[in-house]
Amino acid sequence: MAARLLLQSDWPKVLRQNEGEAWVSCKIPGKPTLYGTLKCHGISDEGVPDLVASEEFRVLEISKKSLHISCPELNTSAKFLAPHTSFGQIHDKSVTCIDVSCGGGLGVSTSTNGTLKVWNCTNGEKRRDLSGHIYDVNCCRFFPSGVVILSGGMDAQVKVWSAEDGSCPVTFKGHKGGILDTAIVDKGRNVLSCSRDGTARLWDCGKSTCLAVVADCGSPINGCSVGVADNTINLGSPEEMTSEREVGTEDKLLLLAREDKKLEGRGLQSRQCVFLFEGSDAFNCCTFLSSVYIVAGTQNGNIYKLDTRNTRAPVTTIHRSGAPVLSLMPYQEGFFVSQGDGSCYLIQQDFDHVIELTGPDIDPVYKVATWEKCVFTCCRDGYIRKYQLSDL
Repeated sequence: MAARLLLQSDWPKVLRQNEGEAWVSCKIPGKPTLYGTLKCHGISDEGVPDLVASEEFRVLEISKKSLHISCPELNTSAKFLAPHTSFGQIHDKSVTCIDVSCGGGLGVSTSTNGTLKVWNCTNGEKRRDLSGHIYDVNCCRFFPSGVVILSGGMDAQVKVWSAEDGSCPVTFKGHKGGILDTAIVDKGRNVLSCSRDGTARLWDCGKSTCLAVVADCGSPINGCSVGVADNTINLGSPEEMTSEREVGTEDKLLLLAREDKKLEGRGLQSRQCVFLFEGSDAFNCCTFLSSVYIVAGTQNGNIYKLDTRNTRAPVTTIHRSGAPVLSLMPYQEGFFVSQGDGSCYLIQQDFDHVIELTGPDIDPVYKVATWEKCVFTCCRDGYIRKYQLSDL
């Protein structure tokens, strides 16, 4: 993955014009970048452009929404996928977080103007404004039921909402700084939040109370994820009796992406540190790929894949650009990555085949959400983009 293909962001529009031309380049560390062009010489009856590439590049396959290009000299290729639909009317400012319900019918998103909205995933029609946070809302996600939403904001509050009527029956207070991420344990009787105040807290939704401060890192926690740990991993034992209100935490590992360049694994029920991995820069995000493998991304563009059974050294380190890694989302045998330079891509299991989601120019893509073969992204340019992997 040393060589990387880049393509003009508005290629679907430009290359549908007769004699339209888009730039393409191939970058490899330590070598001069190769530059080239793609030129349209007509459109077929099906609406597919007839493209001619400059000598450094080859067009392997093209459809209405996708383009497969190779650079033989640097032995690399990539598929580029254009948005199936773009929603620009949901928010009027940058969209900072997004999630999609389990049935794929509803989306929820947050913006830099402090709004939290529920909308139809098919046409982008707004369904609900969820009003109650003060200042910016940083994170949002659906519960597994698909009808309840969890959010966290700069007001240090964590809220539970009904997606059906917009009511907010539960508000958690206790953090001393803005909420940066949340996670849901199993079906959602308990939820987790992490904050600028350096703590991760476990909450009881039924009683609207804090069950425990699971971690106090002394450094902001930018992201968190909870997953079932492999049974060979020692998660530790609780020093005190846990509350009967704590449900489903016994086999869970909590990942904490910390500002102090550390990725921590912590036994959720034991509250004990299982591992501490030091990276090259502040960790922004983390997620589980399986009960054994995890990935985490840093501010300077590194993506570490780790084996939780032995975290002394990463299984692999991926570096495609120096832009911050803003989100990671598991998908089938691989995972999606979004970065601060506008790039968003799917890395397959072999780390060799890459699918690039195009549309944003250089605006950061803050978050990725998936449902079956649909992928949604949110961006600083105010657009929510929907991609169909079936278009490949």
